[in-house]
Amino acid sequence: MHVVIAGGHGKIALRLTEVMAGRGHAITGLVRNPDHVEDVVAVGGRAVVCDLEQADAEHVSGLLGGVDAIVFAAGAGPGSGADRKDTVDRSASVLMADAAERAGVGRFVQISSMGAGEDPDPERGEVWAAYIRAKTRAEEDLRSRGLDWVVLRPGRLTDDAPTGRVTLAEPKVGRSAVTRGDVAAVLARILEEPRVSRRTLELVNGDEDIATAVDRTVPPEAA
Repeated sequence: MHVVIAGGHGKIALRLTEVMAGRGHAITGLVRNPDHVEDVVAVGGRAVVCDLEQADAEHVSGLLGGVDAIVFAAGAGPGSGADRKDTVDRSASVLMADAAERAGVGRFVQISSMGAGEDPDPERGEVWAAYIRAKTRAEEDLRSRGLDWVVLRPGRLTDDAPTGRVTLAEPKVGRSAVTRGDVAAVLARILEEPRVSRRTLELVNGDEDIATAVDRTVPPEAA
């Protein structure tokens, strides 16, 4: 399988690249900063420099020849303002989905956030509200398309050692934390399980092993 990861230098993206490359898959990470290329290569991937805030769908679609799936893992990141929450977390996702349709890539897995689809907590400030609104609109755009999509909403992300045990289900699973390593492992399992399709799933650490948790999300009609 050839997977393109938008936001290929992110913490989850690098872990996913390492997992998938270790299983024999080809991974291409799209990165904005040329200095990040070596980090992607070091974990087994190939890197292409592409600024999703400046590119257009025609250019990006030209990077997707022979690709089986796209993972949207890009994000404006800590310290960015409300404007970039929209241009990266929403607009870049829309761009990637447009490019996927142009290139005929059907499988599209979007990393969203717990809290998307709800009214933002006003006590967390305008930047947080802009982030949640951007993630919500990106989800809505993806669901409106004929792509083979999956939306994954992780809980609060940590850099703790992965546990291999999660709670994964349709909303709502309840607010809690999840390690970035476990998010990457769940994404890898979803990518390798085509029957998980057109689902919005929330993810936190829990009591179930990852393979079983992902298998439970297969729609009954596809099982």
